[in-house]
Amino acid sequence: MIALFKQKSPANVAVLFIFGLLIKIPLFLYSVPLQATATDGGLYPYFSSLLGLTESNSSASAFVAFLILYVQALMLNHYVNEYRMTTHQTFLPAMAYLLVTSLLPEWSYLSPQLVAATLIIWAFGKLFRLYNQQAAKGIVYNIGLIVGFSSFIFFPSAAFLLTLCLGMAILKPFRFNELVLMLIGALTPYYFYAVYLFLVDQLTPDRIIPNVTIGLPDMRMSASIIIVAILLFVPFFVGAAYIRGHLRRMLIQVRKNWTLLVLYLITAMAIPFINADNRLHNWLFMTAPFAAFHSSAYLYPKKRWISLGIFFATVAFILVMQFVKLGWKV
Repeated sequence: MIALFKQKSPANVAVLFIFGLLIKIPLFLYSVPLQATATDGGLYPYFSSLLGLTESNSSASAFVAFLILYVQALMLNHYVNEYRMTTHQTFLPAMAYLLVTSLLPEWSYLSPQLVAATLIIWAFGKLFRLYNQQAAKGIVYNIGLIVGFSSFIFFPSAAFLLTLCLGMAILKPFRFNELVLMLIGALTPYYFYAVYLFLVDQLTPDRIIPNVTIGLPDMRMSASIIIVAILLFVPFFVGAAYIRGHLRRMLIQVRKNWTLLVLYLITAMAIPFINADNRLHNWLFMTAPFAAFHSSAYLYPKKRWISLGIFFATVAFILVMQFVKLGWKV
């Protein structure tokens, strides 16, 4: 499977779809859509009601969730290949993303976090385009707008705005007017929402300003969670070691892009501390940067047993812990 996805063949788009269906079979058997809480954004309930996705219609929500995950995998794969972040163009980032998001059942359910994660991946893809861009005002505004809509779906994702602002300063010379433009883009959805509330005579501060708290998430430690952590961090460190070994031969833009992915991961790991609760869905945002690093752990090792060991250990965990033990209920 690794050898197959090492090839950048158009046929791998279909192979990836079949691979995703097989690895996420429990998603279609046990999935239920996650309802937004009071601390989430207000756009997700509208999105789910528009598509008719309810707990009684779990098959439709499972299919929509799978399509979102598949699109996210292709987006991540495109950005890694487009910006030459590895020495070869492959489908390994997409494969790694589908594997990583299968480690916990909550990462495959339809949820505000899953929908918002799509927009965050898109925003970082646009951020990569800013390197050496002279006329970047349109891209900068669009990045802010995307994050603004993401926060309307799942508000803690607004924390990525700080990371994106820092990333803009890393990729190109700092311009204060571009920083302001990004903030204006992020506030645009709130402006039009405020206009709507004003027109229907429902404009109040609590409808516009979300509740924000900082606290410790309720971590439910178990053997399966510990194994998930091992399967996340071991391939991450292996991939990071190989990336570091190739950094000298990489373009400056590629080095900066990997730095941005590290910042992406750090921010994603801080998201669960904003409006903290006991939902593992909140850790979903870190799957994209983890998958990018995992792809290097599959690509670079000359000793095949390293990449094969990581792959089969991950697949074995998914099969044993999610297919056998009452589906996804670990």
